Amino acid sequence: MKPKIAISVGDLNGIGIEIAFKSHEKISKLCEPIYCINNKMLKRAAKELDLEVPKNFNIAKTKGDFEIKAGKVSEKSGKFSYDSFMQAIDLADKKEVDAICTLPINKEAWNKADIKYKGHTEVLRDYFGKNAIMMLGCKKMFVGLFTEHIPLRKVAKKVNEKDLTKFFIDYYNNVKSDNIGVLGLNPHASDNGVLGDEEVHIFKAIKNANKTLGSNIFKGPLVPDIAFSPMSRKNYKYFVAMYHDQGLAPLKALYFDQSINVSLNLPIIRTSVDHGTAFNIAYKNEKLNTKSYVNAIKEAITLINSK
Repeated sequence: MKPKIAISVGDLNGIGIEIAFKSHEKISKLCEPIYCINNKMLKRAAKELDLEVPKNFNIAKTKGDFEIKAGKVSEKSGKFSYDSFMQAIDLADKKEVDAICTLPINKEAWNKADIKYKGHTEVLRDYFGKNAIMMLGCKKMFVGLFTEHIPLRKVAKKVNEKDLTKFFIDYYNNVKSDNIGVLGLNPHASDNGVLGDEEVHIFKAIKNANKTLGSNIFKGPLVPDIAFSPMSRKNYKYFVAMYHDQGLAPLKALYFDQSINVSLNLPIIRTSVDHGTAFNIAYKNEKLNTKSYVNAIKEAITLINSK
């Protein structure tokens, strides 16, 4: 029996629903997708795209009714994308589906809709009361983010021995890799304290985590500007970055078209595309790269089968 996966459709003013339409036949061979959208919005999106709703396009009826405005930031579209996501979470929490996969939201639209969260991971963390970990990557490389959607000026204050130690242990317990590279925060990983003292906390946390795990799992702090060099990537598949762009800028430069987002350390399985709403090409029927979405579905199935 194929696994059931709830798909939150993301911001309907963006490319998510077009990706869902155009990938449905391929995805349906891998799993039983259940799309969190209602018939009215589904038909409206199909009409805007001049496409037929694919056969066997099973839905869980998310409430909402608004005019689609291609490529526009909209309060109503932001609210609908949030409601679609919450319905997917509810289906997974009730074990009516085996996993969820999310299509892209727009953070500004969520803000316009007075949604207090910056993104999917923060919602999951609050909903389940668990320290959800955001990890992005592909088969060649994965990056776990210690901090996520916070201003850069606040990152250094978050880097402390206690929280890092817990993060490292949780990260290991989810990925089960015996070799994980940890990036320093400062240029040159501070050059032994010349350029900052945050690496002291990182080093102590690495030592604590390795002692708890009984093995030399975590290595570092690595110098950030060479951590993703070809030679370093031969040594590591899994990394921990101290902040969002430190890990994702090199990842997307290397593997943008195939990388995905996985939420770790939760009682449910959640994967996602690793790209945005692409408002600039929404509803223009341009050629879309659906590899990230397909890879996210495949990773969800791998995680389901490994349980």
